[in-house]
Amino acid sequence: MLKTKILRITLAGTALTALAFGAQAQEFAPEQTECIAPANPGGGWDFTCRQVGKAMQDLGLVPGTMQVTNIAGGGGGVAYAEVVNKRAEDNDLIVAASTSTATRLAQGAYPGNTMDDVRWLGTVGTDYGIIAVAADSPINTLPELMELAKSDPSSVSFAGGSAVGGWDHLKVLIAADAAGIEDARTVKYVAFDGGGEAVTQLLAGSVQAFSGDASEAKGFVDSGDIKVIAVLAPERLEGDFAEFPTAKEQGLDAIGANWRGFYGPGDMSDAAYQYWVDSIGKVYGSQEWQEIMAQSGLAPLDLQGEEFQKYVTDSIAQIEEISRKIGIIN
Repeated sequence: MLKTKILRITLAGTALTALAFGAQAQEFAPEQTECIAPANPGGGWDFTCRQVGKAMQDLGLVPGTMQVTNIAGGGGGVAYAEVVNKRAEDNDLIVAASTSTATRLAQGAYPGNTMDDVRWLGTVGTDYGIIAVAADSPINTLPELMELAKSDPSSVSFAGGSAVGGWDHLKVLIAADAAGIEDARTVKYVAFDGGGEAVTQLLAGSVQAFSGDASEAKGFVDSGDIKVIAVLAPERLEGDFAEFPTAKEQGLDAIGANWRGFYGPGDMSDAAYQYWVDSIGKVYGSQEWQEIMAQSGLAPLDLQGEEFQKYVTDSIAQIEEISRKIGIIN
């Protein structure tokens, strides 16, 4: 009887020790957090890093201030290669991503890399595309702009913060297709490293129109520098962007939704992965983030972990199909 009790106590103690060790093994606390924005300051990825980083700090999800590092180039490819090749085990790192990221992956534009080289963490909303012109432009509607591009292609250049063939470019082509422009190759698109740089060129008069997303355009709208002539959403956005017409209500059935979220290094620990998945989910569910979404023109999209992984897989497949149709890939 005594032996049985001793055995039970010993087994119970062993089990408790194992549970305690298992719990300890699952714990993860970041030390110096960092978010890479794969473009120059002022664009959508930069917005995502800075706003989410601030929200995480305000909610006490990260220690101190999250560092934001801008690594521009290759439509996000330089940053992607940096993470995959040099920082694959960095548990304190997250990287801003979007439909632009999925587009470049779908088109094989990150040489030697695929979506499986990183871990997809979660979304913080979806950002509908916008077409804008300089505030002093005589053009006031999307049909006006597209008619000019159709009748005199050399007179209109569109600028965007993604590479040729990237998501900002595809949005222009989606609008052009809706406007009846049959040969997409006649539409001039100029690529820059981030939406901020693209708007700078618009204001300098180097280009005539800007293709971007609502969140990255917000600051330029507030400053009065640009005029949004169309939002590529199925219906008008809420909040500060409610005053801007959709392409659809102007007679052009063009929709371009750009999800915003994050990926992490491919070899980050499972505990770190779960920490970031949970933290992004907490940011999305916070009142602070809901207010930021309303102010910035972001629409709801709440996906984390495996659900987000599947969403990215489907997104890449859809973009591959679009890219083949317009001849960007074979």
